Amino acid sequence: MAKKAKRASKGKNDHVVEIEQKFDVPVDFTLPDLADLPGVARVDEPVTYQLEATYLDTADLDLLTHKWILRRRTGGSDAGWHLKRPLAEGERDEMHFPLGRSARTIPVAVQRAVAVHTRGKPLAPIARLSTERTVRALRDARGAVLAEVMLDAVDAASLHPDGSVRDASTWFEMETELGTGDLVLLRALDERMRSAGAWPSPSVSKLAQAMQERLAVEPLNRVAPPPQFGPATAVGVVLAYLAGEVCHLQENDPLVRVDAEDAVHQMRVASRRLRSALATFRPLFDRSVTDPIRVELQWIGAELGSARDVEVIRDHLVQAVTAEPAALQHGPVVKRIRSTMAARYKQAHTHGVAQLSSERYYALLDSLDALVATPPLAEDAGGREVEYLLKLVRRTWKRIEDLHDQLELTDDRHERDVHLHEVRKAAKRARYAGEALAPTFGKSASDYASAMSSIQSSLGDHQDSVVIREELVALAEAALAAGEPTFTYGRLHALEQVRGAETEEAFAAAWSKASARSVLRWMKA
Repeated sequence: MAKKAKRASKGKNDHVVEIEQKFDVPVDFTLPDLADLPGVARVDEPVTYQLEATYLDTADLDLLTHKWILRRRTGGSDAGWHLKRPLAEGERDEMHFPLGRSARTIPVAVQRAVAVHTRGKPLAPIARLSTERTVRALRDARGAVLAEVMLDAVDAASLHPDGSVRDASTWFEMETELGTGDLVLLRALDERMRSAGAWPSPSVSKLAQAMQERLAVEPLNRVAPPPQFGPATAVGVVLAYLAGEVCHLQENDPLVRVDAEDAVHQMRVASRRLRSALATFRPLFDRSVTDPIRVELQWIGAELGSARDVEVIRDHLVQAVTAEPAALQHGPVVKRIRSTMAARYKQAHTHGVAQLSSERYYALLDSLDALVATPPLAEDAGGREVEYLLKLVRRTWKRIEDLHDQLELTDDRHERDVHLHEVRKAAKRARYAGEALAPTFGKSASDYASAMSSIQSSLGDHQDSVVIREELVALAEAALAAGEPTFTYGRLHALEQVRGAETEEAFAAAWSKASARSVLRWMKA
């Protein structure tokens, strides 16, 4: 039914991206001829389904507030639990879960998927919809479904907390939904339906239409920056960046819970960017509010970080071993690396996911929503123009310069490694600052962020090398205790020492480029 652009789910639940159009139609609407539309070879005979759907949310409508829709559907070809989340304009991510043994019991997987917004609050029915749906499939010459056109007669009721009917309504609507067809077909469908008397529906969903009486009395308080702070203000620029990263973090929460590929990394990146922005732009905010948020972002990043760190170490070591000639691979090295890291990853991931269901994490999510919707601004922040932000970004570079000067005076190997790690963290903050200002200051800010990213990348490789050497010592000791050869671990350790030296050379080259006047002069505008 939907255009199936699969997202990473490791096969546990279906993820699809919906591309559809929604129209209101009169009671006597007649579907026009569609057989001559681009790519359409035939239109199937109509098939009618009776669909029953129950929509669930918290008492405070937390899912709807974030534009998420959770329903339990019976009847038709897609019975089950459906969770819809907004993506780009006109697109929604939809997750499907089976009904399970009891259609009324909310599966654990569903509860976990919505926990980022429900935050421990119970889910209960908020609306029931009974729909008579008539479907026509548009097929190409090979029989593939290009799109489906669905005419719906809907009887809806919004519900009180005790399950009794609050408001009832009836309406007719039509949806066109892409299958394997393209946007050319979708536009042609739009034109054809309008000419037949349909008009674009002002309602974003059946649920919104069923709930319109309640929402007129209890309007949703969308989580978005206050409208008075636009792109011409310093606060507006920073709040737009923060809002994007809060969304980034929340989008990856459900994916982390099902161990989707790269989800932990992306969620950590969002938490780091938020922490960094609140530090770089701290003069705009009331630090008594934002400093505790930074502490909590550091906490959740660390809780999730162990699993990601194990992944990086495992992948690097396995690749390093397999790159060695067979004659230099002594003993079950890859097997030991994989088994050691697998146990650590499972423990770390289980622990990290458990934190995502903690009251502490839910409180952090509440704080992030409030940070965006009702920002705790410093007294004079609202009147600052965007040029004020250049001063704050200049400080990120000054921090790196100071650390670099101190580095030149450090000869001790361990102290130098620690110091290089501090330069890396400062470069990361500077990179994020440049990225935050790129929508406003364009290529100059982007080039600055790119230069800082080069420093961060070279020193990230250096820090990885330091950590991996320590891991190799531990792996060699465990292998020795088990009576296994340790030669390969020693060789890999030596190679990591060489890599560490090479990363310092890469850092020197990155520093030379980043400190060029052409990269830095934009901050003095």
